[in-house]
Amino acid sequence: ALYVLSPGFVESSCRSRIFWMKLNKLLLQGKFFQLEIYDPYSGPVLLDEKLASRCGYVLSEDVWGNPVFRASVLGCHVANEADELFSLTVNIKVSSFSSMRAAVTYTYPMYCSYPSWASREIVCEENYMEVSVKTDVPAVSNDYTVAWMSALPETQNVTYQQWQLMFVSPSGRKRITVSEAVKLGYSFNNTLSRVYLRAPYHSNESDVSMVSGVNMNMVTSTSMYRQRWLLLLIDTTVSCPVDGISFTNTALTWTVPSIIPTLVVQESTFLSKNIALGVDDQVIVNPKEKNYLLEHNETHIRITIPIGAEGGKLESSISGGVYGVIYSIDLFLEHTWTDAGWQTTKYTVIKSITTPFMPQIPTVINNTVPEERLFNVAFGHFLPDVSLVAIAIGNVPFTLREAQHHGFKIYETPFSNRTKGFILEVSFDDPYVLKEYVNRNETKYTLLVNYTLSVGLEMTLYYHSAEVECVVADIELPEAVGYCDDENLYLSLPTFGLHQYWDLYLGNKLLNRRVALTNGYLAATNSTHLILQIPLFAGGVIYEEVSIQKIKARFDVALKKVRTTETLQVFSISCSFNSSAFISKLCNRSINKKMRDSFLELTTSSLTFSVCHPDGTVTVSAQMKTVPAIDMSKTKLRDSSCKPREYNEAHAFFKFHVTTCGTSVRFEGDHIIYENEISYEKETLPGESIPTITRDPDYRLTVLCYYQAKETLVLGAFASDPATSPSFGSGTMVPHSNTAAYRRARQALNVVSRVPKDESFMEFYEPNMAILKRPMEPVFLEVELKDESPSVELYLENCWVTRSPDFNSTPRWNIIVDGQVVLNVQCTH
Repeated sequence: ALYVLSPGFVESSCRSRIFWMKLNKLLLQGKFFQLEIYDPYSGPVLLDEKLASRCGYVLSEDVWGNPVFRASVLGCHVANEADELFSLTVNIKVSSFSSMRAAVTYTYPMYCSYPSWASREIVCEENYMEVSVKTDVPAVSNDYTVAWMSALPETQNVTYQQWQLMFVSPSGRKRITVSEAVKLGYSFNNTLSRVYLRAPYHSNESDVSMVSGVNMNMVTSTSMYRQRWLLLLIDTTVSCPVDGISFTNTALTWTVPSIIPTLVVQESTFLSKNIALGVDDQVIVNPKEKNYLLEHNETHIRITIPIGAEGGKLESSISGGVYGVIYSIDLFLEHTWTDAGWQTTKYTVIKSITTPFMPQIPTVINNTVPEERLFNVAFGHFLPDVSLVAIAIGNVPFTLREAQHHGFKIYETPFSNRTKGFILEVSFDDPYVLKEYVNRNETKYTLLVNYTLSVGLEMTLYYHSAEVECVVADIELPEAVGYCDDENLYLSLPTFGLHQYWDLYLGNKLLNRRVALTNGYLAATNSTHLILQIPLFAGGVIYEEVSIQKIKARFDVALKKVRTTETLQVFSISCSFNSSAFISKLCNRSINKKMRDSFLELTTSSLTFSVCHPDGTVTVSAQMKTVPAIDMSKTKLRDSSCKPREYNEAHAFFKFHVTTCGTSVRFEGDHIIYENEISYEKETLPGESIPTITRDPDYRLTVLCYYQAKETLVLGAFASDPATSPSFGSGTMVPHSNTAAYRRARQALNVVSRVPKDESFMEFYEPNMAILKRPMEPVFLEVELKDESPSVELYLENCWVTRSPDFNSTPRWNIIVDGQVVLNVQCTH
């Protein structure tokens, strides 16, 4: 059954002596179709690939995917009326099944009027080359013609009244009949006034040569026909370009030679008459209007088309998971020239050009305005054949409908270059946005988004991940307020952000509940603030200034970032207190004692306060009340030259370094202990005989400073580690009384001491030789008594190390005190 075609289903035209027919893919509606060539004498002939190239047919698609059929007016089954009017009928069979059963057949006749032929016309189609030559025999001239039969020996054997073809190729000459040529894929025939040859590309009889940088496929042939009175020789050579296409990121270039030597025998007579460029089946009258560039010179014709230019199709594609574009355009070129050998030649090349895959990495444009607290992210650029189908925020997937319902805004936006993008808006406060505290008072908001897009007609899924950050100064650093009363220091801090962004540190320790309780702090929290109460005598209190008049105390708390422990701010509260009142309170709580002097039976009491500073400086404020009263200006340290810096009737203020004033040092566990003593120089009354009578009480006050050995910057003879920050020392004072006793003058004894190199006591260091020892490295000491008197025995009561041989030099480090080893020393005696 035959059916009438729907309007718009088929479009046809006649251009360059070619039938053009295009089917509308939308009206095919995804159905299957076949084409038949209808011959009025033999009936329908199914169009297949082998038949197409031999008969002058092309079946392909245009850049938009519409089926396209082209046929030469000299093709098979074309009705020819006097080489001027041509007709071809095509049956279009449409079926819903690939087997084409139950197909509907539409008959479509096409007509082409082509009265003006050039002497030679060449068509370079996608799958064949065709040349047609005018066969008009001119009138006989009066010129005498020599016997040319002997000059062309190949013509001697031409069969009478039968067309034959002679091919010339690098492999030699080949003469075959028309029927033999058909078997080789050629098509040869003649019309009323023309002879034509249709040849496939890259046949055995063809050759490839380069002309002006373009490879040309050439078939050199002569068509021959002989009668008794006539020998007709026609040059049916044809040559077509097989490449000449080049690409850049922005344009494609098509190059065709201007002069093809095998087609122009006398190049000196060559004259280019007209060059026309066409897209699909339409000639472009003014190529510049479409941004096409058409150039030509003596060697080549060059056409440059911008990627994405009108007339072609730019489509999206995915290759190896990468997004990119492909540009396709269907071009044809008509070049008409004249030369002495051929008069007029019309040369037509039809070329369908597709660029290679061109990667186009999508861009993520952050248009976020921090003040709006809203991410605004543009994702592009994409062609119209790309659509967004899903997103994932923070690895949580959403369909577009779910995303809109959640509160995300998603919409398309056009760009100036005929592309589009996708806008995504997400609030900073959305739970799927990552938030991180950075710097001093800033929050970094991070939007992690994964896009899922459908690309091209194949709807291939494409995935792209993006990360967008925005840092906003939206956190207010806390400001602390400090104040004091008679007994405490107070520090009040806002609780917002504490333990979320920041922690409080006391020195290098996190100020938590355990540390607070250990140091005697009280902490109270309300809805907005944390209040720390630090007693005057609590650990961590720093005493900046100690004198007879006042004591200046300071308490520091560091505000540090939770993760990095970077110090952002140090909150300090500093207050001054009356020395007497402060020391009284301190002693009432801890060390106030009444002492009795067993010798004079005089009552003494002492209110003292000492500070051991990290640099080794010791400050001592002592209030001594004795009966009778003593002169505070005459108090001293072990080194009698170390007198009070300040004093009055009841107070003495000392300040010295642990390496001076006779200070001794010893180790206990992981502590280094520096010790000195405050004493009073007695005034003796004149007497005639021993015992001596004094008017003053015997009084000694011991000062101790404890330092962590592994954290302390040890001075003097011990090595120091400058990379280790010293901690604050802790000082105590232990007052005690000693009975004055008669001390006899020292008696010189023959005692020799040596330092062995190791515990074997076999090798000794030379006398007066400096000995270098690392901290905690054992030292071995040998002391020998040379006195042979049986009434003398050796007992090491006090032994110490100094920097010089002087018996009274300072500083000194105790080795043995009261017969007990206090340093890591092994002794023999």
